[in-house]
Amino acid sequence: MTTARNNLYSLVKLVEEEGRTTVITKHKVRALLAPLDRFPAARKTDAFPAHVLSAAQRDFGDLVTLAAQGEPQVLLRNTTPVAVLLPADPASRALSTDTAAHPGAATAGGAVNSQGNQDRGSTPRRLATLGDAMSVLTAGPVDGPTFGLSGLDAATGGLQPGRLTLVAAPPSVGGSLLGLAAARKTALVDHDVVLYAASGPNRDDIFRRIIAAETGGDYPRLKQGRLTEHEQQVARQLVQAGDVLLIDDGTNLRAEDIAETAPHMKGLALVVVDRLQAAHSARLPLSGDRLPDASQVLAGLARDLHVPVLAVVDSDDPALLGLLDADVVVTLTTTAEPGKVKVTVAERDFGTIGSAYLQPDLIHARFLDAGAAPIEHTHSPAGPGPSTAAGGTAALELAEAALPYTSGGHHGIPAALTHELAAWRTAVAGGDQDALKEILPSLLQAAAAVTEFPDTHEGHRLAAALRPYGTPEPAAAADTTSGPAQGTAAGAPAQARDDQGQAQDNVAEDEEDGDDGLAPGDEEDEPEGHVFPALKILKDAVGRSKMHPISVIRAADRDSGPWPLISEHMDGEPRWAHPDITVTRVPHIRANGKRVRRDRIDVPDSFGEGELCLIDRNGSFPSACSAVPLAPNKLLHTGPLDAYDKAGAGIYLIDIPEWTRTDMPHPLGRIIDRPDEDGRVWVTTPHIKQLVRLVRDGHLDAMPPIHDSWTGKANESLFKPFYEATRKARTELVEVGGDPYKAYKTRLSIALRLLWPKRPAQRSPFWRPDWRMSMVAEASVRHWTVAFKAVQEGHTLVALRNVDQAIFWTPPGTPPSTYRIGTGFGEVKRKFVQAGETILEGDD
Repeated sequence: MTTARNNLYSLVKLVEEEGRTTVITKHKVRALLAPLDRFPAARKTDAFPAHVLSAAQRDFGDLVTLAAQGEPQVLLRNTTPVAVLLPADPASRALSTDTAAHPGAATAGGAVNSQGNQDRGSTPRRLATLGDAMSVLTAGPVDGPTFGLSGLDAATGGLQPGRLTLVAAPPSVGGSLLGLAAARKTALVDHDVVLYAASGPNRDDIFRRIIAAETGGDYPRLKQGRLTEHEQQVARQLVQAGDVLLIDDGTNLRAEDIAETAPHMKGLALVVVDRLQAAHSARLPLSGDRLPDASQVLAGLARDLHVPVLAVVDSDDPALLGLLDADVVVTLTTTAEPGKVKVTVAERDFGTIGSAYLQPDLIHARFLDAGAAPIEHTHSPAGPGPSTAAGGTAALELAEAALPYTSGGHHGIPAALTHELAAWRTAVAGGDQDALKEILPSLLQAAAAVTEFPDTHEGHRLAAALRPYGTPEPAAAADTTSGPAQGTAAGAPAQARDDQGQAQDNVAEDEEDGDDGLAPGDEEDEPEGHVFPALKILKDAVGRSKMHPISVIRAADRDSGPWPLISEHMDGEPRWAHPDITVTRVPHIRANGKRVRRDRIDVPDSFGEGELCLIDRNGSFPSACSAVPLAPNKLLHTGPLDAYDKAGAGIYLIDIPEWTRTDMPHPLGRIIDRPDEDGRVWVTTPHIKQLVRLVRDGHLDAMPPIHDSWTGKANESLFKPFYEATRKARTELVEVGGDPYKAYKTRLSIALRLLWPKRPAQRSPFWRPDWRMSMVAEASVRHWTVAFKAVQEGHTLVALRNVDQAIFWTPPGTPPSTYRIGTGFGEVKRKFVQAGETILEGDD
């Protein structure tokens, strides 16, 4: 008896996996530990006494006695029947025609004899009739876990007990967030137990995502540890209710570990596995070619416990999904319409059974139901404008444009407008159309009070997002006053117009995705005798490399691999102003009559006496070419890395490192403004090397883990001949000035932009976005590093922008000593202005 009690879990496993029947002897009575198909009535709820395995092991002697006396005892894993104790002697066989006792001697003291599958043929299997199957129709809807997203729940019918469901999505589409949605709904709404097996994120990541999703708070901000009072309150409530959501984020998590843990969780309603990784990782058992076996284990777990198992896989490759052989596959794909993801539900043997659309709200770590209602038009105090329906594209765009300001990452708009925009974001996220209608008048009133929005990408986007709501367009100032423009409304920057009526304003040095700033003909070599044949020089520098660089990635390969992951935001350019100053954009007319906008900076008295020192770095981009780390050949998928390998270069997926200083912008610049659903960002090698230095010098606690990578053999000299020629030409032409110097600058800019032409019609000798972004990132890193040295020496940084402009608050006539004044590469121009004066730097 003792042997059987001690080995109960193993014996039950043999029952489940092999259908093995075991004869158990207690003194003079005997019982059978049998599979459920020996006694199908045991599957009926409350038909016979039932005991979870832990309790059954404790009371095993009593249960054997009761079973031997003709009272079947059902054994459960959580709430699922897995085996039954039956009488072994003929005198007690009258229980059911499905009950079969098997002869087998047992020695005194409770020896255990087992019969394998060969014994099962002695008793006919129980066959179901169509009448039995009618219970599927008459039992009503399955009362199981759901995603909490009505469209998706309708398409899937919920998460079915006993079935393995895969959520398949490429990286950055949001597959993990569907697993989190099901866990949140089951644990926090239905109050049922969820096992969350985390092979990708850790428990802190999961907790932050839940807070972001439940409160509408911004996930990147939460990663920095900054919670509002409301978010802190929700966090405390989640901790109190946390006994229903149990997280396993242990190292080397295997499917077998999940299968061993789940049976011991009382009342388990759902298992979520986040996530299966398509690329092989030595650190992650749930990756690569181990996935098919892991999938079979998870499918067996679902059947054994009769609970739904939901696993997320970071791929939508049909070949891989076929190997995983799940019962249901939920595939996420992006659509041509911004802010909408299509979800297709397919069932094994039946193919596609449904579809739905979801609205990704990745900044809040969640999905929303995509509104299908058409956009209406209403009248507001500001005039006619688009509908405020949560599903409307204008409402969604305004909510997304507001994010940099409501999250606290950017400043420059009044607190009243920030407050209204935060309320707008909450209403859009919750799909509350009535709330949006109520908010709109006060939001527009707050926007109309703004004299000028920040002249940044974020400021321009917010202004453009407000414009469809009917705010009046301001007239540009006609003189050179340094005061604010009159009548600037809802934030669209005032635009002066030239004689042809075309908008004229200063253009940021960098271009957004889809616009490379090139014109037809730029890709052609310069004519003989040109003052600076930049393109010819760059082509020659690359062509002479002994590493045989691949200058052009084939068009057929550009939609896969690393290339869709690369964007202009990987430049890391800082667009930062000190949180205690006020920056206002004011109209200005150049000497040539062109109307532009320039900064006016007001510094609080707490900064002490001083003046603004404007620093302008010379030739930031060509200077970066002197030693930019990049991979001349193809980028290969090297997956997660235990540490940065300086022999490689490429792109890396990392967590955003926490940066608590307020006197310097984040080292990654604007990269941190667009994290994926896991709060991670792709960076190039220059920023990885920068983080390594900051960790080494004690400015960061630790290097963020590298979750994925595409790399090749590193080289820092590919562009060096181009740098040398550029530096020599600048030395000669900067003194000449005039048209020759302008032609030099123009062709230099064109050559570097041709590294990544955006339009298919542009016949450039290059198409290497990784080269282009590595070069710009290197310039950004150098710009940030020199400014940081100045701050460490006690200088007060007021603003840091692009790759060449820094503004300090210094004693009169005293530039920071970390900068070298001059006209050459690596040197800077400097200028002093008083606080409140218009800053005219950068007109040329």
